[in-house]
Amino acid sequence: GFQIEESEGAGDKALSIPPDLATCAECEGEVFDPENRRHGYAFTNCTACGPRFTIATDIPYDRQSTTMARFEMCSDCRREYEDSEDRRYHAQPNACPRCGPRLRFVTLGNAVALEREPLRAAATLLRSGGIVGVKGLGGFHLACDARSSAAISKLRERKRRDEKPFAIMVRNLAAARELAELSPEEEALLSGVERPIVLLRARPSAGLAPELSPDTPFLGVFLPYTPLHHLLLGKVEGPLVMTSANVSDEPICKDDDEARRRLSGIADALLVHDREIAMRCDDSVARVISGVPTLMRRSRGFVPRPMMLSTPVSRPILACGAHLKNTFCIAVDDTAYFGPHIGDLESVAALEFFEEAVERMQAILSVRPEVLAHDLHPAYLSTRYALARVAEARVGVQHHHAHVVSAMAEHGVDGPVLGIAFDGTGYGEDGASWGGEFLLSFPERYERLATFRPIRLAGGNVAMREVWRIAYALVDDAFDGAAPIESLALFDAVSGEARGVVAQMLERDLNAPAAHGVGRYFDAFGALALARPESSYEGQVAIAWDVAADEGAHEPYRFELDESTTPPQIDLRPAVREAVGALLAGASPGVISGRFHATLVEATAVVTEQLLGRLGPLPVALTGGVFQNSTLCSGVQAKLHNKYKVLRHQEVPPGDGGIALGQALIADAFLGDKG
Repeated sequence: GFQIEESEGAGDKALSIPPDLATCAECEGEVFDPENRRHGYAFTNCTACGPRFTIATDIPYDRQSTTMARFEMCSDCRREYEDSEDRRYHAQPNACPRCGPRLRFVTLGNAVALEREPLRAAATLLRSGGIVGVKGLGGFHLACDARSSAAISKLRERKRRDEKPFAIMVRNLAAARELAELSPEEEALLSGVERPIVLLRARPSAGLAPELSPDTPFLGVFLPYTPLHHLLLGKVEGPLVMTSANVSDEPICKDDDEARRRLSGIADALLVHDREIAMRCDDSVARVISGVPTLMRRSRGFVPRPMMLSTPVSRPILACGAHLKNTFCIAVDDTAYFGPHIGDLESVAALEFFEEAVERMQAILSVRPEVLAHDLHPAYLSTRYALARVAEARVGVQHHHAHVVSAMAEHGVDGPVLGIAFDGTGYGEDGASWGGEFLLSFPERYERLATFRPIRLAGGNVAMREVWRIAYALVDDAFDGAAPIESLALFDAVSGEARGVVAQMLERDLNAPAAHGVGRYFDAFGALALARPESSYEGQVAIAWDVAADEGAHEPYRFELDESTTPPQIDLRPAVREAVGALLAGASPGVISGRFHATLVEATAVVTEQLLGRLGPLPVALTGGVFQNSTLCSGVQAKLHNKYKVLRHQEVPPGDGGIALGQALIADAFLGDKG
């Protein structure tokens, strides 16, 4: 026979909590059916959908181990819950208007709670240009009308987010098609149960406010994933900005009191409810890159879905992840679990969220990691956390080696592979900033076979925002100190005094560290050709430079491979001189960008073929944040895929949000190799 037994808390525990899943079609139908007892109910769910990870307080995943424990089911809900023929059989968050959570609308100006028709009140405020903090599954969103320039400008000012694009939520696929161009792969991503934000090319006739994404033709679009979202969008009857409810660099708000405190001065009102959020979990972000659906941020909808490992780890491991776009990973036996997206570890609040999320994941896994893996950079907060915590062993892992092994793990490849790791920065074993790396990679070790000629960063981290400094150093190096600075439009916006300071830094080698990152070349070339001296957020100029490239085939600029260095370096100084000459002769940024991308593709292919001619036909892993660039990724794949097995990311982000998996496996292999 078959029967359901009560869960037991004793014994070995395996993670049984699924990710949060978007509202299914049947529940959505009930919510909009006037004859159904759940008509208009914002917390409708069944065994196929609804909150999971974000309401779990422990395992086994039973109602008493969730934040729904305080809501006693009414007789109708209890009957559904206990009926094995019902689709709500053992649906732990099961509820209805009689017994479940309820909405409230709270104005922040005078903290008055309006109990009557909170959805209508929120929709009215949104339509009139207001900003509403909306409590979702893993935290709050800040919502406003995506067609209102005034509302979005107000949100940018209050949230202190000058130009970075906002994501928008639309009612359904038909609405998404009206606003953006959709491929079948993009439609599948949008409508999947995970409901990530998907980066799409906007239609010129979309009718959205230009302030939404002021410097890119791409939109971040996602569909409703809770009944609350469906109901709110139905009342507003238009697309809504739905961005994380926080001030830049802070964690997303999750508690009502926290939202009142932190969002006062940003939101005009809150749409809240009395179902608590146990774990913050921001929205996931995805993009179709060269036909391949690729996660750029792995969080809600995917966490804590396990990843199976081809080789089990010998001891439980906590990998602390990167400094930017942080996500940690816990590996136990033959399974790895990513934590939720933390973000940039730039503040005490972000570190506290990191520590809270680690403790919560350890608790629901019933594991205390014996090994801590961390980045080599000594100043990163994730590194400091690992060094301060008690553990049997700690392993420092080189950033780009971790990128490559993450790609290997995703594809179940034990190595060796040729890893091509292109990003903006990562701490190298020589103390320099790496990021244009060709690595012969095994789980336990790597060999650095080639890199890019470094660019000097005058002023250190200041150059990441004042990207004209990187461009100045690039042309100064290419022209051996005789660059036509005065003739380049970029530098018209920079004072002579500032240029003089940078010139002295470079000449005297003062606070001008060398950086091998390919991302810095994107910054420098983009700044030069687009005449953009500053970047208001990480990757802004690089993204604009990708978008600027004219379609079609382009002839690459010249480059050299300098084999007098160890390791050999790709030298783009000839390309810089040609590009500057073309710019001064009136060539368009689109042509220069097209030729720049063609140059990187050709240089990558030439070096890859030289290395594999010596090593043999190994798989090639493309990894690092730069491979989120569609033009470059498509070009490199087209050059290599007919000759070699090319490994690309899909479930694990190619950027820093994916390196924790590699850190865990490297630490295990390293300790096993030593033991």
